[in-house]
Amino acid sequence: MFELTDTQRIGIGLASFGVFFLFLGVLLLFDKGLLAIGNILFICGLACVIGLERTFRFFFQRHKVRATVAFFGGITVVLLGWPIVGMIMETYGFVLLFSGFFPVAVNFLRRVPVLGTVLNMPGISQVIDWITGDSKRVTV
Repeated sequence: MFELTDTQRIGIGLASFGVFFLFLGVLLLFDKGLLAIGNILFICGLACVIGLERTFRFFFQRHKVRATVAFFGGITVVLLGWPIVGMIMETYGFVLLFSGFFPVAVNFLRRVPVLGTVLNMPGISQVIDWITGDSKRVTV
């Protein structure tokens, strides 16, 4: 498997708690305190997992400026007390930032035994291909 350092293990824990707090914040009607804690933990966890330099390079690439501004602007808006608007901005930035990763994730999920069968069904497969932008996919 993969060999993880202690810092990466801590980062996975921080990112997991961040996602949990974000989920809990949305579940509790956009509680700004939980959303703020979730955002901070997620960013800190990401920095621990992939490293500070790679995190900085990921967010501040020239072609990802709009996505980075939307993502961090959304975090700032949540911290200022407008959680719904901030989460909408954050979601938009997240989708733009990680849109290159979606086809890889979907191809991995298509190889999972039960989930892959569902994702490869004719109607669902076409919708997933449209969402990921993978219209020229060849099934093997």
